[in-house]
Order: sequence, then C-alpha cells, then structure tokens
Amino acid sequence: MSFSSFAVSRRSLLVAVSAGLVGSLWRTRQVLAASKADDPQWDLSEEAWRQRLSPAAYNVLRDEGTERPFTSPLNNEKRAGTYYCAGCDLALFSSEAKFDSGTGWPSFWQPLDGAIATKVDFKLILPRTEYHCSRCGGHQGHVFNDGPRPTGKRYCNNGVALRFQPA
Repeated sequence: MSFSSFAVSRRSLLVAVSAGLVGSLWRTRQVLAASKADDPQWDLSEEAWRQRLSPAAYNVLRDEGTERPFTSPLNNEKRAGTYYCAGCDLALFSSEAKFDSGTGWPSFWQPLDGAIATKVDFKLILPRTEYHCSRCGGHQGHVFNDGPRPTGKRYCNNGVALRFQPA
C-alpha cells in the first residue's frame, strides 16, 4: 500500500474531530420516571407507589411504560361516565370526549380542565408530547394532532392508567 492511500483530507479530519468532540461532550439527559407531583400529598416513595398500584399500572404510571394495544377493556367502553387517574383518582376525561381512534388505546379529544400537564418526550428520537396527571404526575400517554373536531387532538391513553366510573 502506498502512503497516499492513508492520506486524510482536511475535511475528513475536521469531521472526525468534530464528531469525536460532540460525542465526548454529549450527555444523555436523565429521564425521570413519571413527572413530579404537583400536589405534595402525592409525592410518594417508589415503595408506596408499588404498594398502591398493580405491576402493570406501576410500569405505565411511574416508569412511563406503554401497555400493548387492544388489551385494555376501556378501549371498548361506551357508557357515559368519567375516567380517573388510576394513581390518585383525579378526574381526567369525560366519556363525552372519548372516540374510537382505531389505535388500540382509549382516546379522547379533550381532557377535563386542569387535569393534565404535558412535557416533551424524546424516547423515540423525534419529539412527542407526553401528558401526565396534573396531581400525582403519573404518565398517561401522548397527545397527537390527528384527532377529531373540535380540538383536532388525540389524547392516546394507556387504559391501565385509568379507572372508569359510570355515570
């Protein structure tokens, strides 16, 4: 092999050094399990949450997991009533805002006033809007801009994170 086959252009060297610097300085942001509770009464320890919730509900509400689609009985719930946070029992959605999105998760076009808070989620690289219970911080799901009128929003909720109370 000749020396010229090992020669590196200035551009290639600059790209390689830049990539190395960015890579060495890049720090992944610590992702908190669930969001911080707005209500201090609901700022519970991990053990207290584990005692309060089923393993499936803990995975979604506290570890921001996702249940498998089409597994929640609430996906097919058609009665009038209210959907509550399975963590702290705060009313989140009215059945009047529920619709069949075809996604396999209970979906709503609007939450109740003050029931949820949002944050940006980068778990799938691209940013998504995650929403959680405004009282206990429990993860509920994600909101998308492909819902029906009048809001055009789809609040795609994990069924295990909800409790339904018929009217």
